[in-house]
Amino acid sequence: MITSATKIRLVAPEDNLSLAAMLRAVLVEMGVPKKGTAYEDTALDCMYQTYDYPRTSYFVVELEGELVGGAGISPLQGAPTEICELQKMYFMPSARGKGIGAAMMQRCLAYAKEQEFRKCYLETMPYMIAAQKLYKKTGFISLEKPMGDTGHYNCETWMLKEL
Repeated sequence: MITSATKIRLVAPEDNLSLAAMLRAVLVEMGVPKKGTAYEDTALDCMYQTYDYPRTSYFVVELEGELVGGAGISPLQGAPTEICELQKMYFMPSARGKGIGAAMMQRCLAYAKEQEFRKCYLETMPYMIAAQKLYKKTGFISLEKPMGDTGHYNCETWMLKEL
């Protein structure tokens, strides 16, 4: 359950180092391949700079002062400008099962609407069932093939939501 000890805020430059370590730790925990996924994205080491562009934001979650997750919205590379991508939504075990993912999803989708995106795309791993359950509950539907040009060829589950 989200409490007053939970804070969702924009990423800051001083988050870069701990955020990169946290995101990679979650990816390793989840068994995500290191090639063809977010694990090898150079953006992980400079999240503040990566998301410091128009129509692009990354949000982090602090739980009792500790960075425990994040998610971002950015235009989907290689797609029409009306489509954004939900990116790098990962949480440490201490943040799971407390409604933080749902709150983060709402924050990101609200931002996407503010930026006048019409659709939101995401990619995930087929075995990330809990994440897919949240995405479906939020209105994402499964796609037969990927969209855009994310470079994440090992992510084999694609979803889209009308905003």
